[in-house]
Amino acid sequence: MEWRGRRGSRNIEDRRRSSGGRRGVGIGGAGLLIVLLLGWALGVDVTPLLQQGQGPAEIGGAELTAEDVAMGDFVSVTLADTEEVWSALFAEQLGQEYRPPTLVLFKGATSSPCGGASGATGPFYCPVDRKVYLDTAFFTVLDERLGAGGDFAAAYVVAHEVGHHVQNELGILDQTMRLRAQMDEVQSNEVSVRVELMADCLAGVWAHAAAARFGSVERGDVEEAMNAAARIGDDTLQREAGRRPMPDSFTHGTSDQRMRWFIIGQASGLIQSCETFRAPRL
Repeated sequence: MEWRGRRGSRNIEDRRRSSGGRRGVGIGGAGLLIVLLLGWALGVDVTPLLQQGQGPAEIGGAELTAEDVAMGDFVSVTLADTEEVWSALFAEQLGQEYRPPTLVLFKGATSSPCGGASGATGPFYCPVDRKVYLDTAFFTVLDERLGAGGDFAAAYVVAHEVGHHVQNELGILDQTMRLRAQMDEVQSNEVSVRVELMADCLAGVWAHAAAARFGSVERGDVEEAMNAAARIGDDTLQREAGRRPMPDSFTHGTSDQRMRWFIIGQASGLIQSCETFRAPRL
């Protein structure tokens, strides 16, 4: 992905120098990875588990490294691309105005109206304040621990969270949250899977438009995104955590489903192709 030297977004809220003030993550090595994988697979904040580790460790508030700065610039450019793409797609395909989200960069831990943000939660979108929360250290985990490296893999993560903002703009998140409140856990998880797969599809729609609009998508980029989607499927994460995959607990979809819906969006470039709630098969 060609991103250096290109326009960045003004909708970045950088909290990385002020993040912290919390203690946690005393679990080390493989134990930490297993806890994190379980949290991501089950869609829960595992911060309380991390805080039970032996010996508190300070997180956040550290000086920014050269890598931190570079990743912040990368996220800013990617977010700017999503702003331009979705503004055009809303106008062309929906006849609506797109209001972009703010992306909060943090390091270690920070707060949000949707709960605490930390390495335990992974990147997420909060519809209450219309902000995406991201610790760029997640990209290191994605690369070194999950085997999904590459700048377009990281761009896919950003585009997926912005996809949730698109859902919020369209009123889908509010509808699904009301629906899930009336369901049991298994049914609620099924709705969550469709919401997440739709966000994967919308990330694909963005990739299609970005390739045509900016020429920034290079050879192998789509494969990087597909690999990332595969590595963070619920079934794969549960296996990596040493567990037998439990479909009733899935909240984001299997690896095959996540790859399939990304490609559906990337191949069509159409928002309407991402209607997972009308799909007979996920």
